[in-house]
Amino acid sequence: MDEERKRRNRRKKWKDWLGSWLMILPALCFLLVFTIYPMLNIVRLSFFKGNALKPLKQFVGLDNYRQLFFVKTDFLTALKNTGYYTMMVVVILLTLALLFALWMRADRKINEVSQVLIFTPHLIASISCAFIWTWLYNKNAYGLFNTVLGWFHIPPQNWLSSSSMAMNCVIAVNVWKSIGYNALIILAALKSIPQEIDEAAMLDQAGPLRKFFRITLPMLSPQLFLLLITITTGSFKVFDSMRIMTNGGPGDSTRVLSMYIYDYAFQRNNTLGIASAAGVVLMVILILVTVVYFKCLESRVHYQ
Repeated sequence: MDEERKRRNRRKKWKDWLGSWLMILPALCFLLVFTIYPMLNIVRLSFFKGNALKPLKQFVGLDNYRQLFFVKTDFLTALKNTGYYTMMVVVILLTLALLFALWMRADRKINEVSQVLIFTPHLIASISCAFIWTWLYNKNAYGLFNTVLGWFHIPPQNWLSSSSMAMNCVIAVNVWKSIGYNALIILAALKSIPQEIDEAAMLDQAGPLRKFFRITLPMLSPQLFLLLITITTGSFKVFDSMRIMTNGGPGDSTRVLSMYIYDYAFQRNNTLGIASAAGVVLMVILILVTVVYFKCLESRVHYQ
């Protein structure tokens, strides 16, 4: 009898184990086909020279990486531009999203309207936003910003045609588009802070700044940490707004890594290996940045 019970238990455990794997099998297949295989294949392609239409490619070893770092200066320019863009977007977007969330925390009628208005740009397609803002930035008389400047007798500005202004103009567009989404995430976290904590701080006569840095900010740290990672990885992969608004110009002032990879993969001949090597470098940078974030900042995250 005991032996029969053991056999039934083993069969049940086997069925449970098989059922569990069958449940996650579609997700595993999707992960293998669309994530793991492309990652491994781009590493393989980075050791060859050729294009996407040539099935037999020439093996060149690490020469593509040597070309990137020691021959082609445009790669280092794209890397520097990507780093600047990411740093500015992360700092400005997180700061403004936090300020807007604090402002909309109070239960006021105007804040309900503000939440809808501030989230609306996130619903607009990135390409549409890029086209609209390209018109706003237009250096001719019909550009809205230069028209407004003309009312005050200020000379028109070359917003997207100036190497010193173009990158900052694109940063402003992407911050404007994403601020509502991030602000609402922080706002939801703000409203989930227990009221008893605020009441205890008031009884202890804690000032607004002290309460913010000692209570509010630590309680928001999980959401801020998540947003920090997602904004950083998304900024490193920016493409559509740069492509539409500046196409990497003027010169190479707004040429970022994603545009560099696209250019060498599809616009030039026999440079797929260089594009793949640049993609591997981008992938390694994102992995390293994520690891650094977790190593340096996760211990400071306060989970309720």
